[in-house]
Order: sequence, then structure tokens, then C-alpha cells
Amino acid sequence: MSLSEIQARIHKAETNAGRDQGSTQLIAVSKVQPNERVQEVLEQGHTLFGENKVQEVAGKWPAFRETFPDTQVHLLGPLQTNKARQAMELFQAIHSLDRPKLANTIARLAQELGHCPDLFIQVNTGEEEQKAGVLPAEADSFIAECRALDLPIVGLMCIPPADEEASLHFSLLRKIAARNDVAGLSMGMSGDFEKAVALGATHVRVGSAIFGARDYG
Repeated sequence: MSLSEIQARIHKAETNAGRDQGSTQLIAVSKVQPNERVQEVLEQGHTLFGENKVQEVAGKWPAFRETFPDTQVHLLGPLQTNKARQAMELFQAIHSLDRPKLANTIARLAQELGHCPDLFIQVNTGEEEQKAGVLPAEADSFIAECRALDLPIVGLMCIPPADEEASLHFSLLRKIAARNDVAGLSMGMSGDFEKAVALGATHVRVGSAIFGARDYG
């Protein structure tokens, strides 16, 4: 499926939901994709990409940015505290803020560096043991804690369980965001992004539907 087809489907979903055209940003998830595939999407004018690992971005994106300086890259995967400084230099947004230790580290580095990427708090809406994110019952207090640190919390993010109806999790994330006056909703992937748009997603994360299947070697 082409980039333009995905964009058309997003626009149709926005229209069907009574939302403004362009109110949902498409993050092209380029993790583990060959450089030539990423180059093709860049040449089509797309400027917002998502990656999962700090080291992959450090090796891949500086060269791309020389040719495409307006490109933004968002961190979607888990962030170790010892990689936080590097992440804050490489990414324009981090979607995986999920624990107090990381929040405190980012706050300290923001003071030191004089800047901070936009931050999304990851919520483990399915309460899955193997998955990162704050539990829904703890989300309100963690949002307040992050705001007390003057962190730029712009949104919430979730990854629904693979075997459950995604819309239920998108609805839960939207409710948490609404009662905490958080505007951004990073939710929806290749298989369910239209449902996410219908429920207010501001960012959808689509990879394989744009780039094709990943080869993890």
C-alpha cells in the first residue's frame, strides 16, 4: 500500500468522524527498514517518522537530515535512562515516558541542555505484565508528577493487546487524556489506525502498510 493511499484513508476516517482534515498526523514507522525504502518516502515529501531504538537513529538519520532538514523523528520504543541524553538530542518527541525515574532524568537533562522534546506518556491500557507503560489507575498521578517537573507533556500513547478490540483501549486513553486536559493521543497502527482516528487520535503510527514487511534478519 502506498503512502498516498494511507493518507487518503486517514482523511476519509477524519471526514467520517466529523474531524478537520489534517488533524491526525501520520508517523511513518521506519524502524528496521532499509535506507532505500525510507529514502523513497522522504522523496514523496513525508516529514514525520518513528523509530524504536536510539542507536538506530544515531546511525541512520543524521545523513538523511542533511538532505531533508525539515524531517522530524519520534521515539516510539522504550527508553533506558542511560540513553536519555542521546535521545533528547536526536528526537523531536518521545512517546514512551513510562516511569518516575525516566521523568526525573529527562527533567534534569532538560535543565542542563536547555531544551526538551515533546513528551507522550505511555499508558499500559491492557495492564499487560510484559508491556511498558503506567497503569490506567496510576496515570492521573503520573501526569501530575511530570507536570510538576515542568516536563512538556503533550499527549498519551498506548499499544492495545493484540487479541483485544483496539477501540476499547483507544476510548480508555481518550478518557484519561480528557480528564487531565492532555491534547495529544498517539494511538493506532497499520491494522487499526482508522478506528483510532474515529476516536480522536492526533498521531497514528503506520509502518508495514507503508514500507512493506520488515526483515529483522
